[in-house]
Amino acid sequence: MSERIVFCWSGGKDSALALHRLLQDDRYTIVSLLTTVNQRFSRVSMHGVRLELAQAQARAIGLPLDVVFVNGSSNDEYERNISAHLLAHKENGVSSVAFGDIFLEDLRRWREERLARIGMRGLFPLWKLDTRKVIAEFIGLGFRSIVCCVSDAYLDETALGRIVDWDFVNALPSDVDPCSENGEFHSFAYAGPIFDDCIDVTVGEKIYRRVEQTNPDDGATPSPCVRCRARAAPRGFGFAICCGAKVRMTVGGCRRWNGNEQIFNHRRLSAGLCLLYRCCQGAGPTNIGFRYVPRIARHE
Repeated sequence: MSERIVFCWSGGKDSALALHRLLQDDRYTIVSLLTTVNQRFSRVSMHGVRLELAQAQARAIGLPLDVVFVNGSSNDEYERNISAHLLAHKENGVSSVAFGDIFLEDLRRWREERLARIGMRGLFPLWKLDTRKVIAEFIGLGFRSIVCCVSDAYLDETALGRIVDWDFVNALPSDVDPCSENGEFHSFAYAGPIFDDCIDVTVGEKIYRRVEQTNPDDGATPSPCVRCRARAAPRGFGFAICCGAKVRMTVGGCRRWNGNEQIFNHRRLSAGLCLLYRCCQGAGPTNIGFRYVPRIARHE
């Protein structure tokens, strides 16, 4: 009998490949995807992708999406909410949770310690694989993803909205991991062998949000800022809105996020601007956030 598991789904390239591997493994039955969403903004944590697109991914994959809502950055709230969801799955015979992590030892340890508290274990199908080979497998299998977040410690805004293909990978700076395991960038997977349908998105505006810094010793989930201790911590994130391909929208500019926005590449197209603001307010087409961290000075 196969083991019943839940997959911790970020919606990015590593999640997509790890899920694909597990779906091919007869030892496991994946009963649900699980994702964490900021309840105020209805966006997937870290990646900034709107919930509607995560739901579209789940429909295209053919698995239910279990959404864990959090209201802020409190680690206690995160652990309390996600534990409640996992305990409910445990009652239904789920014993393990799978992740797309590759080599971050502190993050794996953090996950395993918290799963052990509720009598569950972690699975890491990509663990310790050569990241160059991982991205080669991802691209070779026909997966497609688009860059939805960059860290100013490694990349600039020109990477936003890029398709993750060999042109993109080969152009990365030498200190950027091709799978971005150090938090260099995040992506949104929209096509590949796990999807029944391609998810159409188009790149729109970029908006900026300040980062809430965390103390590396406070027990919180390791963040890109914590992981990249040798790098200057990012000061903020930007988001570029993407909507379904049927919506003709190529507007740039800025909308309010939390009072800390700046404007990048502003281009006002009247029809697009109207649709864009409907999108952001949740009344219009599905959209995705692209986060951009403006470059800051670093002292080597």
